[in-house]
Amino acid sequence: MKRNDQRNQSAQVNNTKKLSILLIDDNESRSAQLISALKNSRYQVSHLLTSGASLLKKVDELKPDMVVIDIESPDRDILDSLHTLSSFNPKPIVMFSEQEDSETITRSIKSGVSAYVCGNADPKRVRAILDAALARFEDYQSVKQELADTKHELEAKKIIESAKRLLMQSRNMSENEAFHALRKMAMDTGQKLEDVAKTLISMLNTIK
Repeated sequence: MKRNDQRNQSAQVNNTKKLSILLIDDNESRSAQLISALKNSRYQVSHLLTSGASLLKKVDELKPDMVVIDIESPDRDILDSLHTLSSFNPKPIVMFSEQEDSETITRSIKSGVSAYVCGNADPKRVRAILDAALARFEDYQSVKQELADTKHELEAKKIIESAKRLLMQSRNMSENEAFHALRKMAMDTGQKLEDVAKTLISMLNTIK
């Protein structure tokens, strides 16, 4: 029964789309151990590069689901690349490094590293580390999107309020009348209320 369960679990993993990993490691033996540790998991090392490769170019070209870096010490160039990647093409990033000082760890996390692990990748722990990094990345991206949506809603509300005030002043309308006028224009043109308000503000300011 136990063997059948293991086979069923393995079959389920194989039928699931694997998450591709771009692994950056200069040590062939070490990278081979990590690749072996990820067999029959939802992760697959699809590309292996050395630390001298152009990270941004390769991520853009290969489009991995995750980036794993095993390095003695992250230098400024790699941290700058990770920061740019995090800003424009965010990916879950796991870094294994010999550096244990808090400054290096802090700089790495601020550069977009989802999980910073001191020491070599332990084959027995690597899957759990990748799982944790992926979960942390997804949570962060979700919160980031929620904040962006909230900011956009507040900005849209300000624009609509400005358009209402201009209508009230220029057309001698009440607040309720101004809002209904904006909403009617949006319905008639098939535009968002925010976009109608922007156009109206531009037109009324030009007339002034």
